[in-house]
Parts: sequence; C-alpha cells; structure tokens
Amino acid sequence: RERLVTILIAPMLTCSARLPVYALIIAAVIPQQTVWGVFNLQGLTLFALYAAGIASAALTAFVMKRLARKQSGIRQFPLLMELPTFRMPNFKHIITSLWDRVKAFLKRAGTVIFALSVVLWVLVSFPAPPAGATGAAIDYSFAGTIGHLIEPLFAPLGFTWQMCIAMIPGIAAREVVVAALGTVYAVGAGSEDAVQNALIPIVSSNWGLPTAFAFLAWYIYAPMCLATLAVIRRETKSARHTWAITAFLFVLAYLAAFLVYQISSRIL
Repeated sequence: RERLVTILIAPMLTCSARLPVYALIIAAVIPQQTVWGVFNLQGLTLFALYAAGIASAALTAFVMKRLARKQSGIRQFPLLMELPTFRMPNFKHIITSLWDRVKAFLKRAGTVIFALSVVLWVLVSFPAPPAGATGAAIDYSFAGTIGHLIEPLFAPLGFTWQMCIAMIPGIAAREVVVAALGTVYAVGAGSEDAVQNALIPIVSSNWGLPTAFAFLAWYIYAPMCLATLAVIRRETKSARHTWAITAFLFVLAYLAAFLVYQISSRIL
C-alpha cells in the first residue's frame, strides 16, 4: 500500500522535463522585476511551482494513508529500514548492477515508450498538408484533427486548439511541448532557445494571464510522460493500478487548471 502511495505522488514532484514549459510561460507572462528588494519575481514563480508539487504530494500521501488506515483498521507504523554494513564500492558489482537495471528498462519500459512514440510520430506527421496549404503542417495531421476535437473539453481551462495540439506529442515527453508549440505557431526551425525566444511574444500577446497560469497548473500534475507511465506499469505489474493512477493525476490536473483559470479570470 505504501509503495502504491509513493508511486502515485512521485509524478507530482517537479522534474527537469517540466522546466522548458515553465521557463517559456514564466518568461512570457511574469515581468522581470525585484520583489521585496531581494527576490526575483520570475524566480519566486518557479519556486512556487516546485512548492505546489511538493505540498500536493505531501497532502495526497497524508490523505491516502488516513483513508487506508480507516478502511483496514490496521495501525500504521513508521518505516524502518536496516542499513547494510558500509564497505568500499566494488567496481565490478557496480557495473553489473547498472547493466541489469539498464537492460530491465530497455526491455520493459523501453518497448512501450518506443511503440507509443512511433504512434505519436504518425499522428503528428500524417497526412501531409494539401497543395497550397498556408497553415502549419501539424494542423492538417491526425494530431491536428484530434486537437480540434478535444478543444471543447479543455475550453473551460482557457486552452486554445493550438495548446491542445501541442499537448498530443507532449505525451511522449513533457519537454516536447515547447517544440510542438513552435511548430503550431510556425515560428520556424532552429535551436530550442531560438524557438523559445520566438514563442515568448506570441504566448504573451495571445494567451493571457489566466490561460498561462492554468497551463502551468496543468503541468504540475498531468502525467504526460510515457516513461513515467511505463515505469508505473513495470513497478506495479498491474494495468488497473496504472490506469487508476493516470486517471487520478489527469483529473487532479484538470481540476487544478480549471480552478486557477476561473479564479484568475475573475481577479485579473
């Protein structure tokens, strides 16, 4: 039970894959200014996103353990782990253990990630734009069609169809969202920094603060990472638990983004 709670809350903790999304939105909508004479407002915003993930994980773990205690009636005890005797590392043992873990990841999680990545690539790449098309190529693809179809679902969050399209390839990895937004808004090819710099004025002028804040809230909780879902499946050895955890995180992300958008729309 405690392993499942840990697996449930782990995706809420901010990882490096979220940083490109955070950096883009913060640079676009948060002014570069000093607060209280010491802190940078953009830095405080990034800190708040980290803190929100940590606080949400702690609160979820607390609630889940309290519910489990009431249902089972079993007294909960602190986790005690006996530490082994400390010795100098054995280089051969380190290499062997590392290789075993690499093989396990490539064999189990790697196969799922590769297969789903191929599916997502097909959705983004096909069909090709018709002759004389003026819009972005992704707008004519299967992913573009799906983005337009799911736009009404995300309309209460303030998300546009461009954002919905960008979230589809972002399922493979969160950091892909920035590149996908660059493709949707046709800012041109280039390095990651060039795409981000080109997107900043577009996001600043087209999204608005409520939409931008809702997008940040969504990415605190949404489990949009195939590697995470594949590892959850591998560790739980249960498709039911994997779907339940995924559904919980998506619902939590939707509610958080909905509340942020609706409240900020009335305040700002």
